[in-house]
Amino acid sequence: MPILVHLADEKNTAKILKNGIKTGRYHSGIYCMPVLQNFFVTHQWLRELKQGGARTLVGIYFRVHSSEKVYAGKYGKPHRHITLGTAIKEIMEMDDPLGYELIVPRKIEADEITKIKQLPQTLGWRHMPYSHNRPPCNCEYCLKGTIKGRRTRNRLNDEEADS
Repeated sequence: MPILVHLADEKNTAKILKNGIKTGRYHSGIYCMPVLQNFFVTHQWLRELKQGGARTLVGIYFRVHSSEKVYAGKYGKPHRHITLGTAIKEIMEMDDPLGYELIVPRKIEADEITKIKQLPQTLGWRHMPYSHNRPPCNCEYCLKGTIKGRRTRNRLNDEEADS
């Protein structure tokens, strides 16, 4: 049975240990990644998820049978409903696994959790993989609620006007 990791807000640790990982109000499953030899790829979503407001994220490690069906694919692209074992094999054979995600379409029970671990808070990418040297999206939806979002929108509008 492979080990998967779900990144969660540290303040929810006690609830997760007692009740397991519940699907969110707006999500139909548990987002996770398999634990791979590449630590960065395994925890690549940490910095992106921190933008949601959590100060410290922890890794919730759990086991799920490899024959269980999950949704797998790259962020922003259609996901396929395949077995966990197939999804892990696929990610291990990819040239560029950044942006890949797995979604387990059910609650993770407390007895499936093996450990909770503190993680370095500077892991991963922000916005999207390879977003360096690329201006952020200037739409209202993407900048809403971000730190200095209005300032960024004004700066990008000024740069477009100068061009």
